[in-house]
Amino acid sequence: MFYHVKELQYQAKPERPDPLYAKKLQEVLGGQFGEISVAMQYLFQGWAVRGNGKYKDLLMDTGAEELAHIEMLATMIARLLDGAPVGDLEDAAKDPVLGAILGGMNPQHAIVSGLGAMPADSVGNRWTADYIIASGNLLADFRANLNAESQGRLQVVRLYEMTNDRGVKDMLSWLIARDTMHQNQWIAAIKELEAKENVVVPSTFPRNLEKREVSHVLFNLSAGNESAAGRWASGPSMDGEGVFQYVENPVPLAKKPKLNPAPPYIHDTPPAVLKDVKGKIPPSML
Repeated sequence: MFYHVKELQYQAKPERPDPLYAKKLQEVLGGQFGEISVAMQYLFQGWAVRGNGKYKDLLMDTGAEELAHIEMLATMIARLLDGAPVGDLEDAAKDPVLGAILGGMNPQHAIVSGLGAMPADSVGNRWTADYIIASGNLLADFRANLNAESQGRLQVVRLYEMTNDRGVKDMLSWLIARDTMHQNQWIAAIKELEAKENVVVPSTFPRNLEKREVSHVLFNLSAGNESAAGRWASGPSMDGEGVFQYVENPVPLAKKPKLNPAPPYIHDTPPAVLKDVKGKIPPSML
């Protein structure tokens, strides 16, 4: 069960309206790594946990907080759009500064949402559930969560650098701090699960069913061999199941594939044309 508390988790009030920045702020609301994405990701991961306990509770705690961040950002965007002169843009644009701002304003903020936030990113792409990951495997999901918080914090930090509005910076500073906590908590949860299971997901698949001879091998498949200097190229593997190896000149392990022609009713390119390796037109087609 959810219920709404009218107060915001933290203040979201800019010093002055700024329609152009409102457009930019949409990215961390409705973009791939925005607050809508992490809120839905954590909640669906939590709802998928079959049973109760600390991991489910952690997911539900954090998912609920991300809903609060959606509300903070939506409030900030609405306030940044306050007083936007959408009634007579031509007259407003006679002021060079105001014209530049309005030139970058998202017109949908005036036409579609009535000067309110939208479930969309900074260029108008609608938020999609394709952004979220909820697999039922907590270690895999928590690693996805760490990536989401890393990308999200990076974007908020970049937005922080794009404004001089002290009110906006104040709210973003709060969100940056919460992303710091969330990265820390997912790292802690990941390490705990790795200690209980192993670092490889899923840990339940029998190792004898995989090709063990290549389980810890790095193939050099690009120009140069700088990758050989990494921790991943020598020494004990991270899962404790083997030793890293580096193969500088890997050789193919299978012959060149040869596929049978498709049946005539498929109307693929005729086999005779495919066999003409010299680029000449086969006599039969002249």
